[in-house]
Amino acid sequence: MDRKSDTDAQILESPQDAVLQEDLELLLKEGTVPFERLKDKTVFVTGATGLLGSQVIKALLCSNRVLGTNIRILAFVRNEQKAKRVFAGLLARDDLQLVYGDVSKVPVCEQKVDYIIHGASATSSRYFVSNPVETIMTAVNGTVNMLEFARAKQAEGFLYLSSLEVYGTPSADAGLIGESYSGYIDPLSVRSSYSEGKRMVECICASYTSQYQVPVKIARLSQTFGAGVEYDDGRVFAEFARCALEKKDIVLHTKGQTVRSYCYTKDAVAAMLLLLLKGEPGTAYNVTNMETKISIADMAQLVCDTFPQAGIHVTFDMPKDVASFGYNPEMVIALDSGRLQALGWKPTVGLKEMFTRLAASMKPGSTAEWR
Repeated sequence: MDRKSDTDAQILESPQDAVLQEDLELLLKEGTVPFERLKDKTVFVTGATGLLGSQVIKALLCSNRVLGTNIRILAFVRNEQKAKRVFAGLLARDDLQLVYGDVSKVPVCEQKVDYIIHGASATSSRYFVSNPVETIMTAVNGTVNMLEFARAKQAEGFLYLSSLEVYGTPSADAGLIGESYSGYIDPLSVRSSYSEGKRMVECICASYTSQYQVPVKIARLSQTFGAGVEYDDGRVFAEFARCALEKKDIVLHTKGQTVRSYCYTKDAVAAMLLLLLKGEPGTAYNVTNMETKISIADMAQLVCDTFPQAGIHVTFDMPKDVASFGYNPEMVIALDSGRLQALGWKPTVGLKEMFTRLAASMKPGSTAEWR
């Protein structure tokens, strides 16, 4: 049955954020994702109100409106109020349905489900420290429940959103890190609840692929940001952009010597959908822009230089209880995305543009002043 309606064809996916709307439509034009393979399929998304969960849903909705792919999206959410805010206006469309529940239990859903994207996870470093048990249990039990759901639905594809934190603390001479690398994680540190949880879940995913033939693909995401990040987001990139917008100095609570590579939201969404459709089951893929390798301190300075109109500077304030912030140990961790690029993916947005688009998206009206 054709689910597309006149209403669907008229409602934009992000009318309140011109930068994000532009990203969604660019993603379609770039042609990396074979959206036609999802035609008339149903996609179930957990973590649907999160940054990447919400954007992958909006990308699928955009595909329906522009390409006529007639994809049915089931957004699995816990918080009705947040879901209605994140998807404001879109719930009038016929191709999006909210499914209420929690990954602590196997979802109840009578509809046919063809593909699953599992992104529900704890995301706050402070939460990892204050609630390590819940962090681990959400990762392990929640994913087992979703894998059992996939078995019952005989899903054609399952994507698990993992993290660069599975690599722990790399050795100083690690260089570019490929998917076979394994760094050090201290299992007795409560901050490791997130990293160890992700590692265990990846093993569970591979086990379900081997024993039950659930076609799980794993996306190991680097830190990802860009259009669509909420103004009050607590992560470092949002804090830096907010400082520029509010014309406040950037205050670092460490020396800022940790070096990472990053990825733009649109590029990460393209990678996720490509992996869902073309990734090898039981395989992990790094998702990062290898050209964005930078230290926290240098990134803070980059923001100051990118927005000279803000007139801000980088300052340092080292608290005695820095462990309570949940920061990882200082390290250099730059991922190799060659395996993903072999599937036809490539990053399109560099670090400076990531911040200009982030700021334009965060600032009401997305004024040209910040682009």
